[in-house]
Amino acid sequence: MRTPERGFPDAEYEARAARAQAMMAERGLAALLVCTEPEVRYFTGFHTPFWQSPTRPWFVVLPADGRPIAVIPNIGASAMGTTWVDDIRTWPAPRPADDGLCLLVETIEEVLAGQVDGSGDEVRIGLPMGHETHVRMPLSDLDALRARVTPAFFVDATDIVRRLRMVKSDREIGKVSHICDVVSGAFEGIGGLLSVGMTEREAFQAFKIDLLERGADDVPYLVGATGPGFDDIIKQPSDRLIEAGDLLMFDTGSTYDGYSSDFDRYVAFGHAADDARRAYQVVWNATEAGLAAVRPGATTSDLWQAMSNVLEAGGSLGNSVGRLGHGLGMQVTEWPSHTVDDGTVIEEGMVLTLEPGLTWAAGRMMVHEENLVVRAGGPELLSRRAPPELPII
Repeated sequence: MRTPERGFPDAEYEARAARAQAMMAERGLAALLVCTEPEVRYFTGFHTPFWQSPTRPWFVVLPADGRPIAVIPNIGASAMGTTWVDDIRTWPAPRPADDGLCLLVETIEEVLAGQVDGSGDEVRIGLPMGHETHVRMPLSDLDALRARVTPAFFVDATDIVRRLRMVKSDREIGKVSHICDVVSGAFEGIGGLLSVGMTEREAFQAFKIDLLERGADDVPYLVGATGPGFDDIIKQPSDRLIEAGDLLMFDTGSTYDGYSSDFDRYVAFGHAADDARRAYQVVWNATEAGLAAVRPGATTSDLWQAMSNVLEAGGSLGNSVGRLGHGLGMQVTEWPSHTVDDGTVIEEGMVLTLEPGLTWAAGRMMVHEENLVVRAGGPELLSRRAPPELPII
C-alpha cells in the first residue's frame, strides 16, 4: 500500500468551509465558533500535540462567507501560518486576566458588523454544545463572552460539525486505511513478538515499539489485558507475568497524520480453554452479522440489532461497553454510536467500527472490533479481518 501524502490541499479545506457555511445559512447562523482540537484542525489544518497543555485556549471563527479566522495564543502563530488560514490574530498567552477574550469579542463583532442593526432580528452564532462536544475555555470566560456579544447569542451547532465530520473525504479515508494496514501487520506479527514469561508491561512496550517501527506516527491509545479471562478491557499494563493458557487482548488507536485506527485482537498462549474459543467464535460471528447489515440507508440501530441477535443466541451474559461500535477518524471514537436507539442513518463515506462484545462467564469478557468504510454497495474493511478461530501463539 502506498503511503498517503501528508496534509490536505487547500481545496479540501475550502470544501469543508463551504459545506459548513451552506449548513449555517440553512440554520440562519452569522458565524460558527469552534475551540477544540478536532474542530480547529478540521477547519484549518493546524495539527500539533501542544493541545495536551491545558493552559491556553484556542479559537477559530468561521464567518458566513470566506475563510476561517484564527484567534490563538502567539506561540501558535508560526504553525498556523503554514495552513490555508490567512487571518491569524494572536495575544501573549497565558494571560489569565484576559486570555484572548477581548480579541475574540472584537473578532466576532467584526464578523457580525452590519448584521446587528437594531431591527430586532436575531443574530445567532453557532457553537457545538451537544453530546461528544465541549467548550475549551474557562466557564467564566464563556459567560463573559455571551454577555459581551449581546444582542447576538449562541445556539447549539453540534449538528453541523457532526454531519461534516461523519462523512469522510477520499483523502481522509486513505489516511485511516493506511494506519489500519500498519496495525493489521503488527497484529499479524504478534506471535513472533510476545511470549510466555514476559510481563504485561513488557508486552505492551514491545507492541508499541513494533507499531512505531512499522510506520505509525504515534500510539496514543493502547489498552488490553492478559489472563485466563478478564472483565477490564481498558486497563493499563501491570507487572503480571504471562502464563501458558492465558488470553491476551490488545486494542489500539494508533495514528497516521492525525487519523486513527481502532480495533483489537485476541490471542492465546500455548492453548486455550474451550469456553474461551466458543466466546471468540460468537463475537466473530456477530461481527459477520454486523458487516452484512452495513449499507447506505440502514441505521446504526440496525447494526446494533444484527450483532445483538448473534450475541444473545450465543449465550451472552451481558455487555458493559454500552454500544457495539462507533465512528472513527481524527479521534479514536467519533459519532455515531451503534446502540439500540441511536438511529443514525448510515451514509456512503462514513468510517465505522463494529465492536460486538459479551460476558461469557463471571468476570470474563470478550470484545471483537473491525474498522470499515461504507461504500455504495456495502462495507469495505480497512482492518484486515481477524481469523475466525482464536489464534494460538
